[in-house]
Amino acid sequence: MKTILAILLWCILFVLCWPLAIAMIFILPIVWLLLLPFRILGFSLEIVFKLVGAVLMFPFKVIKAI
Repeated sequence: MKTILAILLWCILFVLCWPLAIAMIFILPIVWLLLLPFRILGFSLEIVFKLVGAVLMFPFKVIKAI
């Protein structure tokens, strides 16, 4: 659904201002590549925080199970 909406919005942009729509085809992958390291870093930090939370909550889960 997200992809269909993006294509529809791009088509509307193409009708209204085709040079900008064509430029977006070339600029968007470059921006995506530039932002990729930040996504990887965010994913890694999310996993680390979940691990720390699980380690800190483990004693309480063990006590609750007893």
